[in-house]
Amino acid sequence: MISSPLVYLFSLALLAAVIALVEQKSASKFFRFVPSFVLIYLFSMSLASLGVFDKNEAIDAVYSNTKQNLLPAMLFLMLLQVDIRDFFKLGKPLLAAYLLALLSLSFGFIFISFVFDFNAETASAFGALSGSWMGGVANMVAVGSALGVSQEAFGYALIVDSVNYTIWIMFLLFLTPFAYRFNTFTASHEQMAKLSEIGCACTIGAKRYWLLILLSIVVAFAVNFIASSGFVILNYTTTTVVLATLLGVLGSFTRLKELNGSSEVATSMLYMLIALIGSKAVFENFSGVGVLVFAGFCILLIHAIIMVVGAKIFKLDLFSIAIASLSNIGGVASASILAATYNKALVGVGVLMAVMGYLVGTFGGLAVGNILVWMAE
Repeated sequence: MISSPLVYLFSLALLAAVIALVEQKSASKFFRFVPSFVLIYLFSMSLASLGVFDKNEAIDAVYSNTKQNLLPAMLFLMLLQVDIRDFFKLGKPLLAAYLLALLSLSFGFIFISFVFDFNAETASAFGALSGSWMGGVANMVAVGSALGVSQEAFGYALIVDSVNYTIWIMFLLFLTPFAYRFNTFTASHEQMAKLSEIGCACTIGAKRYWLLILLSIVVAFAVNFIASSGFVILNYTTTTVVLATLLGVLGSFTRLKELNGSSEVATSMLYMLIALIGSKAVFENFSGVGVLVFAGFCILLIHAIIMVVGAKIFKLDLFSIAIASLSNIGGVASASILAATYNKALVGVGVLMAVMGYLVGTFGGLAVGNILVWMAE
């Protein structure tokens, strides 16, 4: 049994590093369907369930402090990649599709939460899930922390996210050959010739890992200091999340955006956060998870119907609504893959829309999550 806080953190970091390395070096398609963050959570949770980690005050304290500082640091680095000015260069069809995706997902979560009559714990878990489906796993962690989602409920949300996402990306890839028929149905005309050069400009030049880590530590210290001084937005965690998000967006308008390596450092922090959360989750059984997965599919069904109706009304092509959907529900990697199936020159569009989710996902998830919790209460 591990009782030392230092060994506890080291073992979680080692677990995350090994799984991430295996994914990076492996040529298997397994990781396309079971992302590394899911495996990190499952292994960390399994170790906790087997009693590997001792439940003492020292470990609880280091867990709380590490999570409290890693979260704003990660969000800051993630958002350095966002450039709102580039986002508005996408053009009306893609902007309309992106907005339609956000609204349809928000409505789907609220409607299904009402129909299934979620209790407060499940509602908060689906609030965290909405953060993921409007941005990514980083937003899921941020929103879940702000809403006070329990480790067990977060685990259920992660399972729903993984299962539904896997089916959804396969479905969208399956639809690619039918683009011409869909575009005929919606009377749309693809207008994406000018979009081939749009993308994230934060992968040029030498990696600046140490500088980025130092900056993120300063940001984490600053936002926690402000939150502890009495300035509160809803609660302590929400305050740090919002402040770190705003600092990240402001940083993206400066030369900090040009620092290469922010994505890798932020992803490493995200993996550590997932391992931390998993280390506090002890499942006695998985009863009820099937209902939650079904609820997730119902949300996707509502989302799909609204997207198709919206495409018909606004004359949007299949690429626009598919990439808008997957950039929210998936992420940079999956959006890039889908964009490439239409035209390799449009990969940058998928990257940009997915990166924007890092900003939108936190605020959108907090809004939807608080509505769901309010409805449950």
